Amino acid sequence: MESLLTADALIALVTLTVLEIVLGVDNVIFISILAGKLPLDQQARARRVGLLAAMVMRVLLLFSLAWIVRLTAPLFTVLGQEISGRDLILLSGGLFLLAKATREIHEKLEGVDGHHAAVAAPSFGAVIGQIMLLDIVFSLDSVITAVGMADQLSVMVLAVMIAVGIMMVSAGAISEFVNAHPTVKVLALSFLLLIGVSLVAEGLDHHIPKGYIYFAMAFSVFVEMINLRASKRREPVQLHQKY
Repeated sequence: MESLLTADALIALVTLTVLEIVLGVDNVIFISILAGKLPLDQQARARRVGLLAAMVMRVLLLFSLAWIVRLTAPLFTVLGQEISGRDLILLSGGLFLLAKATREIHEKLEGVDGHHAAVAAPSFGAVIGQIMLLDIVFSLDSVITAVGMADQLSVMVLAVMIAVGIMMVSAGAISEFVNAHPTVKVLALSFLLLIGVSLVAEGLDHHIPKGYIYFAMAFSVFVEMINLRASKRREPVQLHQKY
């Protein structure tokens, strides 16, 4: 508990929780689409089970990645640079976030609506099974983001649990807010680009103090709040939805 009450840990917890919530909106929307295949009396339970499954998958991935990141013994050398298991995870995770964020931003701004079909069997078990499989893909960016933003595993796990808990209680309200303010979603995706660059640098043994990253995010959020207040009378930009 003492390690969680430090200023750095609290800042990381709050920042990561908010980012997990915003990035998890797509997951909530997709779970809602799949749950919509079920009878009306089963849909709410399917959403709850789906979000709980997402939390379990993320926590398990966090534990596995956190263990791998501790593997610091060099495995091989490339151009004079020693590469360990930790470096491989950080490099691949950083490149994944860069590719994921770039593609998502392109999809949101330049993509075509409704070009990814959500097909699921009508049974409750089949829908939950598909949700759990897709949660692995949806969770990768969330988990890698947590590894890139926080140094303590307890902070990462707590942020994921808080974010999922909030989404379970207010999934509809969160989705409405992000849909009403699409720039919030794009801003969160741009944070993924920042974290991806940080992870790649870490993988190449170039440490970037997390305080710089937190300051950049906080300043961006401050500017976004001003923009939202200044443009509240204007019609918001409509992002493309692939599902």
